[in-house]
Amino acid sequence: MNVLELPDGRTLLEMDGRMVAPVRAMFDKDVNDAGITADAQTRDAGLKRLEENPAIANVIESTGMSARDYFVASIAVAQAERFVMDMNLVKREDYDALREADAIVVALPTPLSRQREPDLRILSAASAEIATRLRPGHLVALESTTYPGTTREQVLPILEAGSGLVAGEDFHLAFSPERVDPGREDWTTKNVPKVVGGLNEASTEAAAALYAAAVDVGHRVSSPEAAELTKLLENIFRSVNIALVNELAQMCDRMGIDVWEVVEAAATKPFGFMSFQPGPGLGGHCIPIDPCYLTWKAREYGFYTEFIELAGKVNESMPYFCRSLVSQALNHHSQKAMKGARILILGVAYKRDIDDLRESPIVTLIEMLIGKGMDVAVFDRDVSSANLIGSNREYIEKEIPHIWTLVDQSMDRVVERSEVVVIGNGTPAFRDVE
Repeated sequence: MNVLELPDGRTLLEMDGRMVAPVRAMFDKDVNDAGITADAQTRDAGLKRLEENPAIANVIESTGMSARDYFVASIAVAQAERFVMDMNLVKREDYDALREADAIVVALPTPLSRQREPDLRILSAASAEIATRLRPGHLVALESTTYPGTTREQVLPILEAGSGLVAGEDFHLAFSPERVDPGREDWTTKNVPKVVGGLNEASTEAAAALYAAAVDVGHRVSSPEAAELTKLLENIFRSVNIALVNELAQMCDRMGIDVWEVVEAAATKPFGFMSFQPGPGLGGHCIPIDPCYLTWKAREYGFYTEFIELAGKVNESMPYFCRSLVSQALNHHSQKAMKGARILILGVAYKRDIDDLRESPIVTLIEMLIGKGMDVAVFDRDVSSANLIGSNREYIEKEIPHIWTLVDQSMDRVVERSEVVVIGNGTPAFRDVE
């Protein structure tokens, strides 16, 4: 989703390649006053006014979005614009702007290939562009999650070859991993300690000084490699512990024990235990992917991270386990087959209170259920139907006769017509479903 500004000052929203009509001029008050700062009741009132305005309704209809999706998207635009104005940010789309900067922070995607190996093509291409504009005194700080050695072995040679400068002498180079938990408001970028590891002490101090202007606490480590591995350890820790409780959930199912009761009871111990809860698998752009960076790099040293890889296998098996639970529920309680049965999935994002579908195991589960011939409905107030279809457009458009998405309707109505209800994530609004 991108915010675009036209020469006449109008604002447009681009989502999934579609242009949504100007939002500010049409209902600026509803979006800025009600949408950003007010409670849910006031937002609903703003949405109602939006739906009742014929002129706006016609524009919304032309976008192919529902009124609710359009309203939510417009709020996002207004929030982004207010932040840009408050922070005096300037959007530039050409690399030449780097010549004017003193510091260059690189936070680009580092995906995996189909073979589950690191794909650094985006990062390498950007490094080459930076190199031709690098000047003495520049600071380059990499934040993209990656394997230990990326900064020194991949980025550094590209920067030096393209600039003719020497890292650690002519310019500073450091790694400082991003640390963010989407949906949380208590721990933000500002108050989460910022780990920094430079090529040498001067690079570390330069990066620490940069981040000190925006982050409350900094933590220096001895090298980029230590900082790179720090980020991987944080997420692998979660992956391994989630795998443990997911495996426990499968065992408890066979033993007839309530795994939730067991975890809750164990969490009463004030020391030596950290609570993790079972779920349909791992999702997001970090935890399911980060372990693969380390297992790949470890093989270079003849080391095999068997424990980490085993955790990955357990977590990847969870959508299959969840499918078996759906089958059991239908067979044992309703004496029905999966084919033709109506099922409602409450929550499709990879975690509660967000709209991010990346690597969501619930999407994998939906695909499995459709494959068994089930009539699948999806309900998630945080995920717009445009996002649901846009993130998985090719698959869902192919299967559209078999899936009905009801993100914009009343939960009570969709629950009533469903034979099976699956709570996909822990969104609080779903806990009262009986």
